[in-house]
Amino acid sequence: MTNKYESLFTEQTLNNLTLDNRYIVAPMTRVTAESDGRANDRMKEYYERYAKGGFAAIISEGIYTDKKHSQGYDNQPGLATKEHAEAWKPIVDTVHEHGTKMIAQLMHAGAQVQGNPYVDETIAPSNVAPKGEQLGFYGGSGPFPTAREMTLDDIQNVIDSFARAAIKAKKAGFDGVEIHGANGYLLDEFLTDYMNQRTDEYGDSVENSLRIIKEVIQEVRGVVGSQFVVGIRLSQGKVSDQAYKWPGGEETAETIFSTIGELPIDYIHVTDGDGTAESFGEGSRSMAKAAKDFGGKPVIANGKLGDPDQALKAVEEEGADFVSLGTGALANPDTPHRVQKGLELKEFDAESILFPIAHVKDTELNMDIE
Repeated sequence: MTNKYESLFTEQTLNNLTLDNRYIVAPMTRVTAESDGRANDRMKEYYERYAKGGFAAIISEGIYTDKKHSQGYDNQPGLATKEHAEAWKPIVDTVHEHGTKMIAQLMHAGAQVQGNPYVDETIAPSNVAPKGEQLGFYGGSGPFPTAREMTLDDIQNVIDSFARAAIKAKKAGFDGVEIHGANGYLLDEFLTDYMNQRTDEYGDSVENSLRIIKEVIQEVRGVVGSQFVVGIRLSQGKVSDQAYKWPGGEETAETIFSTIGELPIDYIHVTDGDGTAESFGEGSRSMAKAAKDFGGKPVIANGKLGDPDQALKAVEEEGADFVSLGTGALANPDTPHRVQKGLELKEFDAESILFPIAHVKDTELNMDIE
């Protein structure tokens, strides 16, 4: 191992988990599950590649939590039924055989839905449509429909669905769950000013808008116990509105991260266009630095960190405890091994991996692992 990157390969802990290094696979939508939401052998091969490649942990693609409004894409995997949980078991077992941990990302799509066979409507904090257009490489087209404003019963049902899905994740053998509070999906919509126009206890202030996230975390922790990893992912940008920033900038970040830091959470996973860049304007902190300074919990940084120099900067200068790779992992599912051995990293080829549809391709499964 080169001395330069040695700190990326020091053993780390999350709750009761010991991770061999700081490299984690980021959650990435791959729309490869069965039509009824069951994970399959193709997905097992896909996830095993990262475990073989030396990643300390893998965070799954977003997994929907109920047979109602949570599914966002056709062929998205679920943890809404016993059958869903059973289908994940061989994948998690295979990842564990290589010494890698696996965390299930639990997701409710909210208004940002491109495919859901269970219902013919979407729900959101308010009666609003997301900005932007649906993504073609995830099977969508055209604008998003206007969502129905959630009732208090809807909100409670969502909270309960995260808890039920977390129980299923634990039974399936996952080492933890990540609550998806980023990228424009439901929980993030509560933190987005134009998506949340509520005037009740779930809106009208940053503190109120955080209420549903707080309640999801507390409910999930209550059902999985203290020794199971529970994390959360947060961002400013959305799938359909990448340029969005929290209106209050770093002050809002302080409120959000300090509130999250007081909850029974094991890590905060932040994603930005550049994981080491100033996230709230000139002279401001990066998302990772803000999460660390204000939240006080272990931080996973994400965003253009495939270059090991950038990964090192995220750890040594921005305070990140871990780095998660998305496109970098797609291009190099053996990134940790390559960095350790001083081998060249391949460039990410979006055309071959994401287009026309971002499902798992034979070309990926056939790539050599160092």
